[in-house]
Amino acid sequence: MTATRERPIAIYYEHPDWFRPLFQELDRRSLPYVRLNAASHRFDAGDGRPPYSLVFNRMSPSAYLRGAGNAIFFTLHYLAYLKRHGVRVINGYDAYVTETSKALQLALLEGLGLPYPRARVINHPAEAAEAARGLTFPVVLKPNIGGSGAGVRRFETPEQVARAAEEGALDLGIDHTALIQEYIPAADGRIVRVEVLGGRFLYAIRIYTSGESFNLCPADVCQTVGGAELARAACPVDAPKNNLRVEGYTPPPEIVAQVEGIMRAAHIDVGGVEYMIDERDGRLHYYDINALSNFVADAPRVIGFDPFTRLVDYLAQEAA
Repeated sequence: MTATRERPIAIYYEHPDWFRPLFQELDRRSLPYVRLNAASHRFDAGDGRPPYSLVFNRMSPSAYLRGAGNAIFFTLHYLAYLKRHGVRVINGYDAYVTETSKALQLALLEGLGLPYPRARVINHPAEAAEAARGLTFPVVLKPNIGGSGAGVRRFETPEQVARAAEEGALDLGIDHTALIQEYIPAADGRIVRVEVLGGRFLYAIRIYTSGESFNLCPADVCQTVGGAELARAACPVDAPKNNLRVEGYTPPPEIVAQVEGIMRAAHIDVGGVEYMIDERDGRLHYYDINALSNFVADAPRVIGFDPFTRLVDYLAQEAA
C-alpha cells in the first residue's frame, strides 16, 4: 500500500470556488484527501507529526477581502509547525513568505539580476510623496500583501500622491507596508503569465487587458482572443465579466529558464510569474510572483490540456 493510501493528502485552502476542479479530479481518482479550511483552523504545537502524506498549501493573500484575514498570518505559524515536523508541504513556509511580500519579491528579482519596475517600500502614508520623488509617472501604490489586484491604485502626478496621503486615502494593506512603483504600460495591452509545476515550465498564457484593472486572475478570464466565451469552472457562476481575453503562448527559452530560476529561488513548487513588455522601449519587466496559482479558465480550449490532471499526478507522486 502506498504512502498516499495510508495517509491522506491535505489540501489547505480558503477560497470557496477556486479549487473545485482540484477536488473533482481527486474525487475522480478516489485519492484519499482531506480539506483543511484555513479560515477556521487549529493545531496543537505539542502534537507529533500530523497524519498527512502531504500538505498542499493553497492559502491566498487576498483572503482578507473575503473576511478571512485572520488566516493570513496564522498560515505562517501553521507552515512553520509543519516544517518543524518534517511534513512535505507543496508551497511551504519559504514559498508563502515570498507570496506574502511584494517587497521580498523585488529583492529576489534584484538578487537574480532580473528586470522589474523601479519601486520604493514605505510603512506610512506620509512617506509616499517622498518615495515617489524621482520615479517616472504614472506610479502605482501596491499593498505588500495583496492578491487579485487588491488595493492597487494608480497616480498620474506627484500632486495626486501627496493629496491622497494628506486626505488619508492611502491604504497600505494589512501589514502597513506598500510599494510605490513605476507603472509600466504594457505593449499591445497584454501581459504574460508563466506557470510552473514541480518547479518546471507547465504552460504560459497571454492576457489582454485594458490596463484599467489590476486583477488578472487567470481563472476569471472571460474569452479567447477570438471572442469565444470560456467556461470558468473555478469561479462563482455569477462572476462578472471583466473583458479579459487570453491565448496560449510559448515564451522564448531564456524566459522559461529565468522563470524556473525565480521559482527555485522562491522555493515555490506550483505557481506563476507575470511579466510584460514596456510599450515605450520594448524592455521586459517581471512584476509578480505567485505561489497561489489559479489555472486559466477553460484550459483545454486555451492551452490544449487540463493542468489539474497534471497537478494531481504531481501531488500523488510527491505523496508517495
